[in-house]
Amino acid sequence: MSILLDKNTRVIVQGFTGKIGSFHAEDMKRYGTNVVGGVTPGKGGQTHLGMPVFNTVKGAVQETGAEASIIFVPPPFAADSIMEAADAGIRLCVCITDGIPSQDMIRVKRYMRRYRFEDRMTLIGPNCAGMITPGKAMMGIMPGSIYLPGRIGIVGRSGTLGYEAASQMKALGIGVSTSVGIGGDPVNGSSFKDMLELFEQDPETDAVLMIGEIGGPQEAEAALWARDHMKKPLIAYIAGLSAPKGRRMGHAGAIISAFGESAQEKVEILKGAGVTIVPTPSSFGESVAEVLSAMNKAA
Repeated sequence: MSILLDKNTRVIVQGFTGKIGSFHAEDMKRYGTNVVGGVTPGKGGQTHLGMPVFNTVKGAVQETGAEASIIFVPPPFAADSIMEAADAGIRLCVCITDGIPSQDMIRVKRYMRRYRFEDRMTLIGPNCAGMITPGKAMMGIMPGSIYLPGRIGIVGRSGTLGYEAASQMKALGIGVSTSVGIGGDPVNGSSFKDMLELFEQDPETDAVLMIGEIGGPQEAEAALWARDHMKKPLIAYIAGLSAPKGRRMGHAGAIISAFGESAQEKVEILKGAGVTIVPTPSSFGESVAEVLSAMNKAA
């Protein structure tokens, strides 16, 4: 099983005919993703990569039955693209775009609150690598070949560290149920807690690896939720142990501005919640293997 995305999910690409959108649409199609078309305003009615192009997301949904969208739209227009997807009834939206102003994302979050919770679109990103359910479907820019199908969920702010974790796990014969990159911006669509709730409900995910970093409260909030509600083992790595306070490191959201936002403080909160800590980026695979071994012995 998987969370959010499987081989039957009907996907459209916003920014379809652009260089980046075209490249990744082809890559996703080759992987097995059910890409059914795309959107580029002003180019509706054309065929691109053997698939139909639409002027609007609403038109694409009506014609193809699309339920998911991936966005490769430049930063000045990306927020409008996300809101257009929500208005068209898209259930899952992955926004890859980096550099969207925080003010624009605040506007997006406000807009999405107008919908009832059960009707609200799930937004992954922005500034993320996307998501993959290995062997079934991919909505993102990750190298699909490094993911082995299996029963470990991955959720992280850093796409690159997510790749590293998946690669190490594959080398040890450990597979992934779904891997989600929630993005490294200060204002994003889905949190660690949101994804942990879905993995906890998935009967074919046995444990979850969470990859966090400095800045923001999301890792701490996820740790407290997991302590009180999660029965599956949670394994975590926090990047940025040597990062100086007040300096942004990599992602726009990776800046220590308040108590509880440094890597060391987050690690202590996670340990207090009973989470297994991955000590270094080279230890992802062996840390997951140790947890699985302990689970098997206890069974």
